[in-house]
Amino acid sequence: MTKSFSFGLLTASMLALSTGAAFADYELNILHINDFHSRIESINKFDSTCSAEEEGKKECFGGAGRLKTAIDQRRQALSGKNVLLLNAGDNFQGSLFYTTYKGAAEAEFLNLMKFDAMTVGNHEFDDSEDGLATFLDKVQFPVVTANVKATAASKLRDRIKPSLVLDVAGQKIGIVGAVTNDTPELSSPGPNVTIADDVQSITAAVQDLKGQGVNKIIALTHVGYPRDLALIAKIPDVDVVVGGHSHSLLSNTDPKAEGPYPTMVDNPGGYKVPVVQAASYSKYLGDLVINFDDSGVVKDAKGDPILIDSTFTPDPAVLARVTELAKPIEDLRKKVIGSSESPIEGDRKVCRVKECSMGNLVADAMLDRTRNQGVAIAVQNGGGLRASIDGGEVTQGEVITVLPFQNTLATFEATGADVVKALENGVSQIDQGAGRFPQVAGLKFSFDQSKPVGSRVSDVQVKEGDSFTPIDPAKTYKVATNNFMRSGGDGYSIFKDGKNAYDYGPDLADVTAEYVAAHSPYKPYTDGRVTELAQAAPAPSASEPAPTAPAAPAPSVEPSPAPAAPAPSTGPAPAPAAPAPAAPAPATSAPATEPAPAPAASAPAATTPSTHVIAAGDTFWDLAVTFYGDGTMWRKLSDANGKPNPRRLSVGKEIEVPAK
Repeated sequence: MTKSFSFGLLTASMLALSTGAAFADYELNILHINDFHSRIESINKFDSTCSAEEEGKKECFGGAGRLKTAIDQRRQALSGKNVLLLNAGDNFQGSLFYTTYKGAAEAEFLNLMKFDAMTVGNHEFDDSEDGLATFLDKVQFPVVTANVKATAASKLRDRIKPSLVLDVAGQKIGIVGAVTNDTPELSSPGPNVTIADDVQSITAAVQDLKGQGVNKIIALTHVGYPRDLALIAKIPDVDVVVGGHSHSLLSNTDPKAEGPYPTMVDNPGGYKVPVVQAASYSKYLGDLVINFDDSGVVKDAKGDPILIDSTFTPDPAVLARVTELAKPIEDLRKKVIGSSESPIEGDRKVCRVKECSMGNLVADAMLDRTRNQGVAIAVQNGGGLRASIDGGEVTQGEVITVLPFQNTLATFEATGADVVKALENGVSQIDQGAGRFPQVAGLKFSFDQSKPVGSRVSDVQVKEGDSFTPIDPAKTYKVATNNFMRSGGDGYSIFKDGKNAYDYGPDLADVTAEYVAAHSPYKPYTDGRVTELAQAAPAPSASEPAPTAPAAPAPSVEPSPAPAAPAPSTGPAPAPAAPAPAAPAPATSAPATEPAPAPAASAPAATTPSTHVIAAGDTFWDLAVTFYGDGTMWRKLSDANGKPNPRRLSVGKEIEVPAK
């Protein structure tokens, strides 16, 4: 198989066929990832960096080493066939590798994987066009995004083309890229870069490709699964959509999937377009097989994403290089970002039952970061605060210990009535030491534990200027929280229905560290923003469990054991930047649904609670692992709760948890 690429031009290796000659059906295998988010080290079930202990237990997923192995193995299995490897953007942001190397490490490992094409994601602009321009200097594959319009003064200039043509075994494959229209609001492209309308830009680029005689066109997008379904797949002459941005897991076997893989969409041209996406964080490798007819129309599409679990041994050379690059990161963890005049209280015995100074710090930081977007209210779950910070110097590592889950800043719109409902949820399980207790900024409220659940909250007031006014149930407020809560975690199901939601802001640890640095020496405080009116039963001790762990998405499939075999490697490290605070299955159709990442199952418990409130993404298997330490005991939970459909557990429903 020969392969070459050209931007906006016909490839030199066109088949010289006589007019009217017929082609046989053409099979194309598309491997793809999206939303890598700097997960260079392997991740655990909470999507944060996997520990040595978890590696030893074979509980880790993804990472550059495993991803390289998975790609190599799949290419080997497809030897002699037509294969493309595509990247749907957001390789930046999400770990200390990005904080340290600012894209150089990501570029190095992506080059080793030999991608054929990439579109930019909104996070590629997080360090303005400068960061992206440096990344483009390093990558050895083409980057295409039709709606990125750079001026002559931009460092990007014309380096990001609307489309390209790949020659794959004599067939011309067109690739058109696009990034979300919201990029200027979500990131920092700067004054020399305009983000044009994605649909109009793709449409124009597709017609240009058609004019060049290309009849097999892939839209490589970073606009999100709902928009891919509703608009991109319906653009004339688009044949396949490989997407990103919404972190959507599509699957034919996983009950947590947002839709089937591929999801088939009816194009107005009278044909069906397969739409795919492969979750995020290097956890999955998309594996799609397309059959085209003579005219370039998709006859058949099938596949399923491959879960990159511990059965994949990390590539030894990559693993050694990751270890080498990780050394300066330890220095970053030790970096002093500021100081605190006194200890910042983050103990679970406090933050899960009442206002605490760590809760105020994190909520204030979220509100400060998003205030220029019109956000008025911030809510952080107390269970997401995992440690206190001593008085004196504050290090980046200490902040990461407080907020270790790599949860991201999320924003959305909600009515005042929905905000009150969310607060009611937050104070509904104080007696159980649940992690849902709301630490807030921009508002204050009172609660009474002696009253029934659902009617405990009163006197909710929102800060307007220098004063507080009663919350207006009918008014729409902009709210900041973390992506775990926004997706319904800790019982905040009301947040799942938020309008104009965006879940992929910066890491909360970075947001908090930057806030401490800007307000150093920081003075911890509580100010009565949360007031308890009546004292109920005493709160549980720290040894008692929280129903849910405030973390990012949990794995959808139990990992299978396989040994990892690291080996030494050589190569110079990129200079650190200045520190700153599965078998194919037939395709089926599915309706477009609003995506939301599924939060993780409950945190490990020292004792078994009697009840649990279902959070988005919970499964009986995961809950059995949490409460009993054994997923095979899931039937005990099922039997105790009337044997509900395990694929349709109702978020917010309280279930019985029988003793082991």
